[in-house]
Amino acid sequence: QVQLVESGGGLVQAGGSLRLSCAASVRTVSSYAMGWFSQAPGKEREFVAAISRNGVTTYYAASVKGRFTISKDNAENTVYLQMNRLKPEDTAVYYCAASASGSLTPNKRWEYGYWGQGTQVTVSS
Repeated sequence: QVQLVESGGGLVQAGGSLRLSCAASVRTVSSYAMGWFSQAPGKEREFVAAISRNGVTTYYAASVKGRFTISKDNAENTVYLQMNRLKPEDTAVYYCAASASGSLTPNKRWEYGYWGQGTQVTVSS
């Protein structure tokens, strides 16, 4: 069974940085495409970033492109989301997700069969 545990969230001032981590169960990161989604209060869960199973291709929402970077470490079985130049509108719970899809549409929630419990990111102005 795939298990995902996020960490690294917290409170940061606008313009600051955070690095989120998603620790996955054995071989998940190398065997699945991985994604990050965010959900602000009262809003739908939204796509943030994804990385292909082989780690070659990355995908980003327009709102974070150039500020956030997704990466993974197969040896550590961990996926990261480096978040720079944070804005108050980035405030949300951030979820890690894993997809076994062979032809991933990375920004679609239903592509991902496994989810973590989320980590809160709060950006103050």
